[in-house]
Amino acid sequence: MYIAIEGVIGVGKTTLARLLQSNFHAQLLLEVFEENPFLAEFYGDRERYAFQTQIFFLLSRYHQQKAVPKHLSNGDHLIADYTFEKDALFAGINLQGDELDIYHEVHEALGEKIPHPNLTIYLRASTEVLMQRIASRDRSYERNMEWDYIDQLNRAYEMFF
Repeated sequence: MYIAIEGVIGVGKTTLARLLQSNFHAQLLLEVFEENPFLAEFYGDRERYAFQTQIFFLLSRYHQQKAVPKHLSNGDHLIADYTFEKDALFAGINLQGDELDIYHEVHEALGEKIPHPNLTIYLRASTEVLMQRIASRDRSYERNMEWDYIDQLNRAYEMFF
């Protein structure tokens, strides 16, 4: 079984994934956002660093997701704190014009090889709650997080789900 948990930044995806892991005796597949060398700069200057940030995340998620079929064929249960599809939600907000077109071409080509979860759990929270949670975890690169950005993401997720 392959379960994915989705929702906006700060909603509690990783927390829930860790809680479910022991109940399902599952392997965790966690997003490796801290490895993105552009992330801190992105939150300081979204327009300038959007493409690099999105491509890094897209390729990182793709490389992680390539291992999913092997785990499933071995009988492992997997719980992920993201879906591959989520990346396109962020790209739709962060990219424009040719950069968005290129991104979609790459996403579509890579996405053909990615298995879909058996179950996706969507977590929701208000923008106010998300901003409070983001502030409380005090990650240095998130200190410049803008309310409007989180609100845009929240609306994009609501439309997607």
